[in-house]
Amino acid sequence: MSNMNIMIVGVGGQGSLLASKILGKAAMDKGYDVKVSEVHGMSQRGGSVVTYVRYGEEVYSPVICRGDCDVIISFELLEAARWLPNLKPDGVIITSLQQINPMPVITGAAEYPENIVENIKGLGVDIRAYDTESIARKVGNPKTSNVALIGLAQKALGIDNGTLRAAVASCVPQKALDVNLAAYDAGVALAEAD
Repeated sequence: MSNMNIMIVGVGGQGSLLASKILGKAAMDKGYDVKVSEVHGMSQRGGSVVTYVRYGEEVYSPVICRGDCDVIISFELLEAARWLPNLKPDGVIITSLQQINPMPVITGAAEYPENIVENIKGLGVDIRAYDTESIARKVGNPKTSNVALIGLAQKALGIDNGTLRAAVASCVPQKALDVNLAAYDAGVALAEAD
């Protein structure tokens, strides 16, 4: 396997750091060399959060250069657009449709862009957008949207379902295990139905 370069992007508080922990654990369990780099930004104030996850036979650096990302997993729609220049020409974006207004929108200095998914598709980019909040509500916990998105991305990540599911089970708190596994499974099922 050639190295996989994954970016997990979102807004503070969406669970992107847990998602990177799950992905890193799964890649390690497959025997890959794994490097993870977390860039928190203004995460506690609702700012952008970016995590690089790289895995493969030999990985020398956790940093992903612009234009070298195989998969962008985005927890917020505008973040998918923000990080688009980092994607390889044949890469894929798997994003939640969730929209969280950034500060310029909150203050009225800007408007949240419309038709983000359509505009990205218009550039010839493979983008797959899902209502992860709906999945999370259906399984009974709105905080599981991040794990549902990992399930939606499973095939694109090059890690088998059993290994990724086991990583979810080992990384989430025991008291929330069943609901997180249900969210992951629902994400996998929805992606397979597409």
